Amino acid sequence: MHTYKAGRQALPTLQDLHTNMTLIGKLYGHILQPQTKVIMSVAALSNLEIDLLPFEYGVTNQSPEFIQKFPLGKIPAFESLNGFKLTEGAVIARYVSSLVPDAGLLGRNAEETALVDQWVHFTEFEIHMDASMIYAGAGLNMLPGYNADRHKWHEERIVRSIRFLDNYLEKRPSGLLVNDNITLADIFLAVAIQRVGQTACGTAEREQAYPHVFAHHAKVTSDKRIKDVFGEPEFIEERLVCN
Repeated sequence: MHTYKAGRQALPTLQDLHTNMTLIGKLYGHILQPQTKVIMSVAALSNLEIDLLPFEYGVTNQSPEFIQKFPLGKIPAFESLNGFKLTEGAVIARYVSSLVPDAGLLGRNAEETALVDQWVHFTEFEIHMDASMIYAGAGLNMLPGYNADRHKWHEERIVRSIRFLDNYLEKRPSGLLVNDNITLADIFLAVAIQRVGQTACGTAEREQAYPHVFAHHAKVTSDKRIKDVFGEPEFIEERLVCN
């Protein structure tokens, strides 16, 4: 049974939604981390269980046991039941997606698989990276030297990318990126757009400028199998600015 476990942490559960799920291993990470959301989502969509372990950043990932397994101390980090180890969120997510081909998360043929990979790469490097910089710089004030010019540069990159995406999704009858089913690409985009809605897009932008992009986010995150993984989007009313 899929328990969406985090050891003894009081995190949400998908027990009521999934039964007879196959345990494949454990994950070091935090459910608030975007890459962890992706991995746990594709596991749920594949009817697989991953044990999300209790984790304290700077403590768990610096312990001798963790460093022995994952010398760089990075999360998320995955260990299968037979001891196979992986790091890098996109790689782990793709590996988990490949375990159940019938789930269709990597597409149904070579062309669709290539499109999934294309959109995952695009989403990570043309949207999520910039939204994360704005989140850390203007939202959390954690980036030394972050200023208005740098903020504008990241914001312009996001606008360029999601304007392109909105035009693309407007022509998609399914409202999804590759075919009529949720793929790994859709999960990555939903995670990235959740961060965009917390940084570069307020209510006006979400409803008026990019309605198809945010309709895609709503469609993916409302799927009952992964709704609890995503949680509330915590979108902001006004986009973040940097003075």
